[in-house]
Amino acid sequence: MTPPSGLPERDDRLIVMGVLNVTPDSFSDGGRYTDLEDAVGHALQMSRQGADLIDVGGESTRPGAGRVPADEEARRVLPVIRQLAEERIVVSVDTYRAAVAEQAIEAGARVVNDVSGGLGDADMARVVRDAGCPWVLMHWRGHSSDMAALAQYDDVVIEVRAELLSRVDEAVAAGVRPEQLLLDPGLGFAKNARHNWALLAHLDALVSTGIPVLIGSSRKSFLGSLLADPNGTPRPTAAREDATTALTTFSALNGAWGVRVHEVRPNVDAALVAAAIEAAK
Repeated sequence: MTPPSGLPERDDRLIVMGVLNVTPDSFSDGGRYTDLEDAVGHALQMSRQGADLIDVGGESTRPGAGRVPADEEARRVLPVIRQLAEERIVVSVDTYRAAVAEQAIEAGARVVNDVSGGLGDADMARVVRDAGCPWVLMHWRGHSSDMAALAQYDDVVIEVRAELLSRVDEAVAAGVRPEQLLLDPGLGFAKNARHNWALLAHLDALVSTGIPVLIGSSRKSFLGSLLADPNGTPRPTAAREDATTALTTFSALNGAWGVRVHEVRPNVDAALVAAAIEAAK
């Protein structure tokens, strides 16, 4: 599978995207990297550990999160992106605001990772088209404050696939080249645990489209529920890394293009193990 132009190319393993949340309220690492020096330092560490690109986000998309003004989101991400670009690190910007994406691209971001799949801002297609950069279209049905109520499906695999391909069609109709696009099933976004597991079990439904697929399962609540203690208390967020790594292995063996993770090194190791298994067939 050939990645969109502007993305790293690898033939030895799937791509590993390192998460850098420069937010005070993200579900896993909110508040840890709001200082510019800390944020850049963490990104450099992830790069040394094997991250192929760093995904910088300035607004939490955890369930129930409130929105922040566009200028505040830009204030958080732009200095980090500029410094990482100067270090020749491939950066994606995690935003669904066209204005923030446009400024981020000017600052050196090479990828737009849009959790709304283009639904959050009608101008995003123009920004991506004009920049010619890769665009991750995630499956999305509404903002974080509303998405739990939108987790209603007759067949989650069929519907998510159809809704994502509809987003692809609209992007192409707006002038975005098909080879710029990637798909993300949006685990946890307007989906409960049963929906998430079904999408993973039928990952081939997205891989078969021929469009590169990005999986973002890192530390998510459905893993916490799976790993709950005997009293039913979910496993704490930071203690879900082994399960995340297991899903990286699964994703690699089932045709995913990449994974988006908080801890880079174990997931790079998992990707290399999966690639070695595939190479031995």
